[in-house]
Amino acid sequence: MSIVPQSRVLITGAASGLGLALATQLAGRGCRVLATDVHPEAPAALDALRGVSYLTLDVTQDVDWSRARDWVVKQWDGLDYLFNNAGVAAGGRIELTEMDQWQWIVDINLLGVARGCRTFTPMLKAQGAGHIINTSSAAGLIHPPRMSEYNAVKAAVVALSETLFHELKPFDVNVSVVCPTFFKTNLTGSLRGKDESAQASAAKLIDSSKRTADEIATIVLARVEKGTHIILTDREGKLAYAAKRWLRPLYNREMAKAAARMGRRD
Repeated sequence: MSIVPQSRVLITGAASGLGLALATQLAGRGCRVLATDVHPEAPAALDALRGVSYLTLDVTQDVDWSRARDWVVKQWDGLDYLFNNAGVAAGGRIELTEMDQWQWIVDINLLGVARGCRTFTPMLKAQGAGHIINTSSAAGLIHPPRMSEYNAVKAAVVALSETLFHELKPFDVNVSVVCPTFFKTNLTGSLRGKDESAQASAAKLIDSSKRTADEIATIVLARVEKGTHIILTDREGKLAYAAKRWLRPLYNREMAKAAARMGRRD
C-alpha cells in the first residue's frame, strides 16, 4: 500500500540517523509526522521540516508513551504508521560486559519497542488498519562474536515483530522489521562498554560505510509500501542471512574465523 500524503506517522529516535532520514522523506511526501526523541526541544534539522511536529519521548518511560498516544488522539484521531526506531549501540566480550550495560540496552532497544507496540496496538486494532515498523539490525538475524547484548536485543525485536505480524494480521495491521547492516549514522556516539577494541571495530565499520541513512530510509519506505515483513536493506546482510539459513557450515566457519581474528588482536 502506498504511503499517501496526509498519512499520520510517528517516529521514535527521529532527531538523527535513520529516524531523521525517515522523517525528512515522509514530510517530503506530504505526510503528517510526529517526530520524537529524548531531546527537550526539536533539533534544527527537524524544526525546518514542513508538516513535522515534535514531542519529547524517552522510549523507556511509560508516561512519555501515554503522552504520545494522547497527542495522536487529540491531533489526528488515529495513526497510520508507527516507526519504533530509537536505539543505542553496545558490544564487547561477555566477561567485559557489566549487567548495568545489559539493562540499559534492553530497556531502550527491546522494551522501548515493546512499549511502542503495546501503546498503539489497541488503536490500530480498533481502526482495522495500520503498519508497525520496528528497527532491528542484521545482528538480529546473524550473530557475530563480541556483540552478545546487541545481538540478543536485536534478535528479540525480530521475534517480537514476527509474533505481532501473525497476531495482528486478523485486524489488517501489518508489521515489518528493518534489518540493516552498517551505515553512516551517529550511533557510535551511544557506544558503551569496557571492551575498547570491540567499540573501536564497530565505530570503524559504521564510519567507513558508504551507505547513508537517507539511502537506507529510501529502501525501507519502498519495502514498507510493498508490505515486506523482514526488510534487508543491503547485499551483505542478504548474503549473510542466506548463508546462515542454507549454508550453515560455511556460516559457522566464517564466524569462527572472525572470533579467531579478534582473539589474536586482543
